[in-house]
Amino acid sequence: QSVASDILRMDSTNGDALYVRGLCLYYEDCIDKAVQFFIQALRMAPDHEKARLACRNAKALKAKKEEGNRAFKEGNFEEAYSLYTDALTIDPNNIKTNAKLYCNRATNFSSWPNVYQTWLSNFSMYIKHGCVCPALLIYRLSCSSYMDTEMYEEAVRDYEKVYQTEKTKEHKHLLKVAQLELKKSKRKDYYKVLGVEKNASEDEIKKAYHKRALMHHPDRHSGASAEVQKEEEKKFKEVGEAFTVLSDPKKKSRYDSGHDLEDDGGMEDFDANNIFKAFFGGPGGFSFEASGPGNYFFQFG
Repeated sequence: QSVASDILRMDSTNGDALYVRGLCLYYEDCIDKAVQFFIQALRMAPDHEKARLACRNAKALKAKKEEGNRAFKEGNFEEAYSLYTDALTIDPNNIKTNAKLYCNRATNFSSWPNVYQTWLSNFSMYIKHGCVCPALLIYRLSCSSYMDTEMYEEAVRDYEKVYQTEKTKEHKHLLKVAQLELKKSKRKDYYKVLGVEKNASEDEIKKAYHKRALMHHPDRHSGASAEVQKEEEKKFKEVGEAFTVLSDPKKKSRYDSGHDLEDDGGMEDFDANNIFKAFFGGPGGFSFEASGPGNYFFQFG
């Protein structure tokens, strides 16, 4: 990995180095970043078959895992079990990603309640009699799967059991991570508000705001019912609020780390209309113009 990085510093177009860098990330379970390197490698060397195969495997593994997570969250446990099993056949050598898949698949015992409850009962007996390892194993498997599928309340519950059973620094850290993710999940999800991924670029965030601000602007819905107008106004404000945070590196960093921006007055001067005017203002900008009472049309520069 270090050799590939050194080569890329001297020659960022080296297809082999891009492939090796992507492969390292792939086996560290950083699949999204790995795919970016594989794609770049193929741009530099279109006939790089190893990069093509690795890219195909990475995309397939990610897609199948996400399908399994979605089925699990929706309560389709048998389908999730099948999807996780299919994912495990894609690349047996990707140990880290496959470990998560095995954890996720183990949690699908909840689709067979009698078996699952028997397991938990037996592991509770292990804890009672001091044989903690088997119990910790199943709870750790459960916790990992809950975290991976964003079921944070369940993850906190089980990590608390793990920490109470064996108070190590590792278990304390895992519990704190789960508690932080639970706290973050209860806030407004600004990424979902704008419809972007958490690793979205500055340009992607701007494009998303452009699209959604126009979609929900109150003037666009001036002829709708009072109920619709109220809902669209609310969405317009949320879009502006999301853009205010995610377009500011410092606020974005604090938001991503779980910090409550309201605690330090970070949003006290927020005004959705001002954000809109600042974004669309200037020469060649955008404006709403009235053609009659309650009637507006869009004008692009």
